[in-house]
Amino acid sequence: MFDYLIVGAGFAGSVLAERLASQSNNKVLIVDRRPHIAGNAYDHYNDEGILVHKYGPHIFHTNSRDVFEYLSRFTEWRPYEHHVLASVDGQQVPIPINLDTINKLYGLSLTSFQLEDFFASVAEPKEYIRTSEDVVVNKVGRELYEKFFRNYTRKQWGIDPSELDKSVTARVPTRTNRDARYFTDTYQAMPLHGYTRMFESMLSHPNIKVMLNTDYREILDVLPFREMIYSGPVDEFFDYRYGKLPYRSLHFKHETINAPVHQAAPVVNYPNEHLYTRVTEFKYLTGQDHPKTSIVYEYPRAEGDPYYPVPKPENAELYKQYKALADATPNVHFVGRLATYKYYNMDQVVAQALTLYNQLIEQGKNWKPQDSNGQTLAAVAAK
Repeated sequence: MFDYLIVGAGFAGSVLAERLASQSNNKVLIVDRRPHIAGNAYDHYNDEGILVHKYGPHIFHTNSRDVFEYLSRFTEWRPYEHHVLASVDGQQVPIPINLDTINKLYGLSLTSFQLEDFFASVAEPKEYIRTSEDVVVNKVGRELYEKFFRNYTRKQWGIDPSELDKSVTARVPTRTNRDARYFTDTYQAMPLHGYTRMFESMLSHPNIKVMLNTDYREILDVLPFREMIYSGPVDEFFDYRYGKLPYRSLHFKHETINAPVHQAAPVVNYPNEHLYTRVTEFKYLTGQDHPKTSIVYEYPRAEGDPYYPVPKPENAELYKQYKALADATPNVHFVGRLATYKYYNMDQVVAQALTLYNQLIEQGKNWKPQDSNGQTLAAVAAK
């Protein structure tokens, strides 16, 4: 019998599998419907030998020393600070909006102090910030909102920013200096040999068995287990009892180009008439030296694999019903973006998984003591 059946071999499932197996001597079966581990962070070498991210760019950044040190047990790191340009009015300018963005866009020579005055002159202060549109217009005014945010957000989420929760655009800062880094976290790096290699190291413990191309429902009556950790869509787990939770999906169009470099930055955003939202060139992320280069276009869409929970009040209310079911389901632990219907960065998922592991430890029912030969005491006593 397995101590734990873990559904999903992404960050949430793999972190818990590693902790339960290596620290608590639990026998763990981790299953995934996909033919690979690592979830959406899965990377691989394409036919041309270029390391690409199958499900779009995954940039690791965190302010959590605990999370960074934990993952550092399974990978070396390549220092990397992410940069993004936005294609606006025929120019490519830095995003988040900073001093260089405004000066280049309008042909100005403002200083940081003058840029503060510029933003103050164009901002439309809102007494109450309720939507994503409110967030941006309140800070930088309607013209910059239209140029950089409105179409991008409408493409990404399929609805106007005026209908979208304020949390979506609140994630994007505005700066008055020349800091062009997309993130400012303390720890910013990429796994030196890729995410998949890192996950392989995490799941290499002998107490862990991995089954791919497997729907967990197919094995529920075949392989016994004591408890389940579930990281899939929570509405699917309960057979959509209250209806489907809305998600946004993505279609990825990968291309390899017969040139060493294709674009001026790792990612270029297209907040305009193009159907795609952004183009990523992977060699910037991986540091790989190769005579060709590989890019991916991202096309948001409503149908397909669930990627982003749609942050609207009515969806939050629907999720509350599923959470009540989840809380009342014994011996099943729900963890990760899809199981808790909330957008998380990779480091936040790792932190959530480590927190759940600590909660299981506090419950005191998952630790199986070993003798000096690595056998459980129960097994020794049975001899």
